[in-house]
Amino acid sequence: MANNFVELWVYLSSAPLFGLTATLAVYVMAQAMSVRYGHAPWANPVMLSVIVLAGLLLATGTAYPTYFAGAQFIHFLLGPAVVALGWPLWQRRAALRARWGRLVVASLAGGTAAAASAVGLGWALGLPGDVLLSLAPKSVTAPVAMGVAAQIGGVPALAAVFAALTGMVGALSARWLFGLLRLPTDPEGMALRGFALGTASHGIGAAHALQVHADAGAYAGLALGLQVVLAAVLMPLAFRWLGG
Repeated sequence: MANNFVELWVYLSSAPLFGLTATLAVYVMAQAMSVRYGHAPWANPVMLSVIVLAGLLLATGTAYPTYFAGAQFIHFLLGPAVVALGWPLWQRRAALRARWGRLVVASLAGGTAAAASAVGLGWALGLPGDVLLSLAPKSVTAPVAMGVAAQIGGVPALAAVFAALTGMVGALSARWLFGLLRLPTDPEGMALRGFALGTASHGIGAAHALQVHADAGAYAGLALGLQVVLAAVLMPLAFRWLGG
């Protein structure tokens, strides 16, 4: 019986659909745990899925390319998922038209603060220059952060890691920080919370906001989109000006 199980595992772990099946199964269980505990910050399904899948790959000796051969199907769906965030915004288009100027200014200020604080803290700790440049786009979703890092002289792989860590830290600490700041929980307050979370913690923060409240999710998606556009356009220009 044990030999049959080992043979089955060896076959499944080398098959292209292993990554897809493992990711879906782990995420469904992590999502169920998150719902069971009222979306507690420590029960963030993305964080739990990353931890479990990383442990599974390490324990079984499965190479990441083997895993990604199947998981790439989910990776492909990231694009449509981001586009789908536009629907809640369309439902709130009247409010967005009335506030667009303040939202852009807030997004620019938030993105600048996120990049400057990360680079400043890294500089104070004596980190190398390429690491500092990789930290700058940490609050932009990982694919864009990698592209920005490559343009300004950072390391794209490091930028992706920093972006993922930033998203998870934001999703874990948001409820506590918002409570400490005594932000309200009415629709206006939830919109404010969502916008702040999307600005600081990009897609992972937006996904968490969507689970908590519809308004929070809508404004988190808006903040995510604004950060992508502003960072992709302005960050390379800013570093070119500072370096030149």
